[in-house]
Amino acid sequence: MTSLKPYLEETNPSELSNQDVHFIFPLPFRELNLMKQKNISLMEILHQLFTEIRELKSIDYNEFKIILIFDGLDECRLPLDFQNNNILWDVTDSSSVDVLLTNLIKGNLLPSALLWITSRPAAVNQIPSECVDQLTEIRGFNDPQKDEYLRKKINDRNLANKIMTHIKSSRSLYIMCHIPVFCWISATVIERMLGEAQGAEIPKTLTQMFTHFLIFQTNLKTQKYDGKCKADLQQTRKNILALGKLAFEQLEKGKLIFYEEDLIEYGIDVREVSVYKENETSMIYLLKTEVDNALLSENGHLDLFLRFLLGLSLESNQILLRGLLTHTGSTSHSKQEIIDYIKMKIRENPSPEKSINLFHSLNELNDHSLVQEVQTYLRKTGFSCLSGVRLTPEHWSALVFVLLNSKEELDKFKLGKYHTSEQYYDCLVDTVLIKSNIKHCTIQTFCNLSGQICSSLASALSSNSSSLRELNLSLNKLQDSGGKLLSAGLENPHCKLETLQ
Repeated sequence: MTSLKPYLEETNPSELSNQDVHFIFPLPFRELNLMKQKNISLMEILHQLFTEIRELKSIDYNEFKIILIFDGLDECRLPLDFQNNNILWDVTDSSSVDVLLTNLIKGNLLPSALLWITSRPAAVNQIPSECVDQLTEIRGFNDPQKDEYLRKKINDRNLANKIMTHIKSSRSLYIMCHIPVFCWISATVIERMLGEAQGAEIPKTLTQMFTHFLIFQTNLKTQKYDGKCKADLQQTRKNILALGKLAFEQLEKGKLIFYEEDLIEYGIDVREVSVYKENETSMIYLLKTEVDNALLSENGHLDLFLRFLLGLSLESNQILLRGLLTHTGSTSHSKQEIIDYIKMKIRENPSPEKSINLFHSLNELNDHSLVQEVQTYLRKTGFSCLSGVRLTPEHWSALVFVLLNSKEELDKFKLGKYHTSEQYYDCLVDTVLIKSNIKHCTIQTFCNLSGQICSSLASALSSNSSSLRELNLSLNKLQDSGGKLLSAGLENPHCKLETLQ
């Protein structure tokens, strides 16, 4: 679910572009899912969720400007049958929630209302394209917004600065903080750790951060709800095992939220859970299987799970959960075997996006060898010039990863004539031009720029996050289709380009 509520609470009505808006109704799909078996009218839904307007039973919604915000389409458990659902015109008529939603989205019900639907990308295609007037991609916090959020969350300025310093010391965590909820988790964990005894190691990887957060939530439950000072490890282990099974199986089904019936279904006795002998062979097999599953996922829904699972295979992270795990320990041999397996998958040249997650996975295993090789080369030649470079596919993936995670201020970047596939060149172009602090980029003699690469150039030029001011395409031959694509990017109002050669 998106972080919609905090934004609504902090919104100043005077800042709204629609000054004639009378009502804004946030309607989370997780709430609407609970009504899927009901026969109910739109008025009844609004009265049920917003008790403040129950007295306004005679209000004519067609005469007032209303914004309905349907939050979390990816969490929707309704069929959204746009083809076969009955037509509905009256807000007082009762029907299924699915019929109400499809008629609202199609404009039959409350045609004057403005609808805003939030979703993760994978679920967007559930809405017919003819029902969409505008599509906006929200990229999360940028770097200044991360700092601003932490200062707002932590009242103590000195403490906030310490937390920001710790988060920035791990580039991967700092990048992950573009996700608002991860920014909140990181601040919560580090604030607690700084308030405890000195000497505790601050988390530097995703696995360490989530592990400390789990420990924090377990202790909070024990003290706040159980009234105890020390957790019942056996019961806690049972609960975590059941919740873990629920979370993983629902993740595989693409379901992101759980309801009471799900908890009842998975409220199984610990004896009913399959017991696995956690020896070295079975662990390696499990990790390799999950690497393969993550690569097969079309929408990347297993990426974070893979990184967390790999991190948990390290004994240093298992120590944090001592008492909850029935078996701990790993060997350098098993660790190296899974590292080699991931590197092999990178060499097999998956999509650039998949490669990036594999590098994040290596980071969870504390392996930085490929990245260090590329960094060594760049220290000798410099970031700004990579002309005539011949790199293997895994090193190209590492180069993109280094650029995305670089702490250096890259003002100029010079892309030469590469010995690589168009796929990686396209990814590199996209990475360089969207990287916010790149202002000058030169693409030298790449012969005929393909339509795919021109499309990436146009997309980067249209990006609101790009700071590109100068682009040199001299000595490149643009086809008519490529020229049209670039023209569209240059005409975009977000384009900040000042010089094109």
